[in-house]
Amino acid sequence: MPGVATTRETLLGCLTVPRWADDVLAGQPYADRAALLRAASVAAGELTDEELDQALAGHPRIGERGDAQSQREQSGAGDPTGRLAAGNAAYEQRFGRVFLIRAAGRDAEQILGELDRRLRNDDRAERAETVDNLREIALLRLEATL
Repeated sequence: MPGVATTRETLLGCLTVPRWADDVLAGQPYADRAALLRAASVAAGELTDEELDQALAGHPRIGERGDAQSQREQSGAGDPTGRLAAGNAAYEQRFGRVFLIRAAGRDAEQILGELDRRLRNDDRAERAETVDNLREIALLRLEATL
């Protein structure tokens, strides 16, 4: 049975971090999907500040229209009251970057709850949560392509 493989283009569509894509590609072919996803998870577990900036540059604010992929992931994150927009602004003022969360499977109230909670994080804890959410998003996107 041939191994499971993917392309750099596919990987960069999941997480726009070239080092991550290269790390995942270096292990190919993988024995199965689970092995590929494990390798992708490990490679995304640590991001430099530059990689974090690269990854966040491609993500719209929660509640704003992004590309079709982001729209699907944020389908439950409508913002008729403007609370997400206000939370996004508070987050950006506090941390200096866009608020990022794995929105897939969450509704607006759950996202707002997480946003409120994460605004109380210190810089180190919030950076770690942002990286973890980027990893979760990348794995969901990669799994959807397999």
